[in-house]
Amino acid sequence: MRRRLISSTLAVVLVVIAVFGVSLVIVETRTITSSAQESVDSEALRLASIVDSRLISGERVDPDILSDHSGAERYARIDIPGGPRIEVGDRPEGGVIRGTAVGEHGEKVTVEESRSSITREVGRTLLIIGAVALLAVVAAVLLAVRQANRLASPLTDLAGTAERLGSGDPRPRHRRYGVPELDRVADVLDASAERIARMLTAERRLAADASHQLRTPLTALSMRLEEIAVTDDLDTAREEATIALAQVERLTDVVQRLLTNSRDPRTGSAVAFDLDEVVKQQIEEWRPAYRSAGRAIVRSGKTGLRAVGTPGAVAQVLAALIENSLMHGGGTVALRTRVTGNQVVVEVTDEGPGVPADLGARIFERTISGRNSTGIGLAVARDLAEADGGRLELVQLKPAVFALFLSRETVRRDETPSPRPIR
Repeated sequence: MRRRLISSTLAVVLVVIAVFGVSLVIVETRTITSSAQESVDSEALRLASIVDSRLISGERVDPDILSDHSGAERYARIDIPGGPRIEVGDRPEGGVIRGTAVGEHGEKVTVEESRSSITREVGRTLLIIGAVALLAVVAAVLLAVRQANRLASPLTDLAGTAERLGSGDPRPRHRRYGVPELDRVADVLDASAERIARMLTAERRLAADASHQLRTPLTALSMRLEEIAVTDDLDTAREEATIALAQVERLTDVVQRLLTNSRDPRTGSAVAFDLDEVVKQQIEEWRPAYRSAGRAIVRSGKTGLRAVGTPGAVAQVLAALIENSLMHGGGTVALRTRVTGNQVVVEVTDEGPGVPADLGARIFERTISGRNSTGIGLAVARDLAEADGGRLELVQLKPAVFALFLSRETVRRDETPSPRPIR
C-alpha cells in the first residue's frame, strides 16, 4: 500500500517535471539566445554611432579609442570606405553570434561574440532547473510518504480491529482518523463490535439464567422419576407420572420464556388466568423440598382471583421467591394473595432474619446475593414480571416480604368471567 502510493505519486511528479521542465529549458534557451543576439546588435549600432560622430567632427578613428567603448569579451570590426579596417579585441573561435550595423558615411560595423557564453548561461539555467526539479522530487516523496502513512496506518489499525472482532474481542475502539471513508469503516466496525458484545452478553445471560432457573425444576422432576422407579403401586406411579408431565410442560414454558426474554425483555404474552391454580401448583411442587428441610409452606389471603400475565412466567417468579426463602430464610413460608386497586398482589414471606439493609436497594441486581449463591434468581424473576407489565418489589426487609404485583382482570358488570384452562 505505502509503496504503491509513493510510486504513483513519484511517477506523477516525474511526468510533470519532464513535461514542464523540457518546455522551460527550450523557452529559456531561446530567451538567452535572443537576448545575446539583441545585445550584439545593440553593441554594433552603438559603435557605428560613435564612428559616425568622430568622422563628422573630423576626429581620428583608431582601435585604442574604440576599445574603450567596446565590450571586453566581444570582437568588433569596422570597415570605413577608403580607409583601413579597424579591429577591436580578439576574434572568437568556433561558433559566434554576429551583429552588423551600417553608419551614415557607409562604414560597416560588425560585432561578434562567442557562443560559449550562451552555452554557459544555458548551463547555469539548466542547473537551476535541475535543482528545483530535485527539490520538487524530494518534497513529493516526503509528502507521498506522509500521505501513505496517513492512509496505510489507519487501514492497518482497522485490520487489527477486524481481527480482534474475529478472535472474540468485541470491544469498540472509537478511534477516528480524519479521513471520511476510513472513519465510515471505523463507525461500521464499532457498531458491529457493539452488536456482537450485546449478542455475547445475551447468550451468556441466557446460559446463566437457564442454568439457574432449570436447576431446581429438574431436581424436582428427577425426584418424581425416582419415586416412580421404586414404587410398586400403579396408582402412585400414574399420579407421579402425571405430575412429572406437568413439570415437563412447565420446563418447556420456562425455556421458551427465557429465550423470549433474552431477545427482548419487554416482550410478553399476557393473558387472563386463574391465580389460585398457579399458587397451588407451586406449593405442591415445593412442599417435598420444604418437608425435607423440616419447614412448611402455606398460603392465605383472598381466593378466586384472576390476574393478567403469563402463567408460566408467574410460576417462575413465585418459584424464584420460594427458592430464595428456602435458601436464605427460615421457618414457615407463606404465600398471601390480596387485591389493591386494580392490581392483584402475591406476597411471599418467611420467618427468617430478613434482608440486610445494605442489600435492600440492590437485591434485584445480578450477582448480588447475601450468601454464596449466583444472585441471578431474583434478577430473572424481576425481568419476567416486568415483561408482562407487572413488577416485583421488596416491600419489607425484616422479615423479608417480596410482593408480585399483577394487573387484575377487568370484567364488565354485564359479564361474568369464564374459567380458562391453565397449561
